[in-house]
Amino acid sequence: MLISTQVFAFLLTAVLLTATPGPDNLMVLSVGMSRGKRAGMAFGLGCALGCLSHTALAVVGVSALVAASPVAFLLLKITGGVYLVGLGVQALRHAGGATIDADQASEVSLQRLFAKGLLANAINPKVVLFFLSFLPQFVDSSRDDVAWQLGLLGVLFTAQAAILFGLLGYFAGSVGSWLSRKPSVGLWLDRLAGCVFIGLGIRIMVAY
Repeated sequence: MLISTQVFAFLLTAVLLTATPGPDNLMVLSVGMSRGKRAGMAFGLGCALGCLSHTALAVVGVSALVAASPVAFLLLKITGGVYLVGLGVQALRHAGGATIDADQASEVSLQRLFAKGLLANAINPKVVLFFLSFLPQFVDSSRDDVAWQLGLLGVLFTAQAAILFGLLGYFAGSVGSWLSRKPSVGLWLDRLAGCVFIGLGIRIMVAY
């Protein structure tokens, strides 16, 4: 099971990264702005639940790696650290570059919007790489419940994403207008997320 310090550190980081303007949450905003709050919430919930597929892959793959070779798991964490640093550098370089396009949503049902969000997230190879890099950073490999830790972390990430994306979809009009009037907010969120990515990556590489 997870300990309180794991949960706090993970949720703090996960909420920050989920709230940072990116393809998923900006699409939730655009759908909500053009199709209404219910459509935005349906699409956002689909995006969030798509994370469960990546959690399953991480649980199976990383758990098998830990059981086969602790050294290989260490190499995975270090490689993940390098990847996170790279993501952080990209976020800093392109800070404030994301835009909201309210015309992207088409005339589709709530069920299809949900399925669209679910599929878009589930098949995104960048999200797969992110989960394989991000989740292991909060796992204590010295314990025997690595699979449980990974699974619970993935469920926590999905839950907070569902809440945040749901709120984004519900308040899409207000949030979208506010972000449009204050582009500096997105800029500083990108910078903050970039620093978090780089900090996580460096922490792992220095620790080992």
